[in-house]
Amino acid sequence: MKRSFLIGIILLALSSCSPVLNRELMKEGVREFSLAYLRETPEVFEGKLFILGGLIVQTRLTGTGSQIEALSVPVDSYGYLQGTGRSQGRFLALYPKSKGILDPMVYKKGREITLAGEFVEARKGKIDEMEYVYPVFEIRELYLWEERTEYDWPYPYYYPYYDPFFYRSPFLYDPWGWHYPSPYWPR
Repeated sequence: MKRSFLIGIILLALSSCSPVLNRELMKEGVREFSLAYLRETPEVFEGKLFILGGLIVQTRLTGTGSQIEALSVPVDSYGYLQGTGRSQGRFLALYPKSKGILDPMVYKKGREITLAGEFVEARKGKIDEMEYVYPVFEIRELYLWEERTEYDWPYPYYYPYYDPFFYRSPFLYDPWGWHYPSPYWPR
C-alpha cells in the first residue's frame, strides 16, 4: 500500500514538470533570442530550430497551408509562457498543407500557443498601414493552450448574487465596520 502510494506521488510530481512540446525539440531548439536580430540578419539563422510562445493575432488559410500571425511571448525551459505583457514583436508561423489545417475558429485571436519552428526567412508585410518585417517559421510541433476564463469579480458570479460563504470567513468580514470585506465592495 505504501509503495503504490509513493509511486503515485512520484509519477504525479514527474508529470507536473513535463514540457508542453517534445523533449528532444525542447533540447534542440533555441528559446532565448531576439526577433529584431532575426529580422536584421536572417541568413545567419536560416534552418535553425526555435521555441516560441505567442498570442495569436490572426490565423489564415493559404494555398500552401495555414498561417498564424502571433505576438511573441517569452517561454521558459518547459515551454510555458512567461507573461503576455512582454513582447519583442510579431512573427509568422506556417503549418504545411500536407500536415493538415489549423482551423481559424479554433486558432482564433487571443489564444495562446507554444511552438517549435524552423526559421525560414524574413518576410515584408504590413500591420495596418505600417511596413513590418516578419520572421517566418515553419511549424514542427504546436501546442494550443486552453482558453482562460476571466471574471470581473473574485467569484464566477456578480456582486448582487448571494455568496453563502462570504460572511462566515473571519478574514473577510469585520463586524465593527472598520474595513470593507472585499476590495470589490461598493464604497
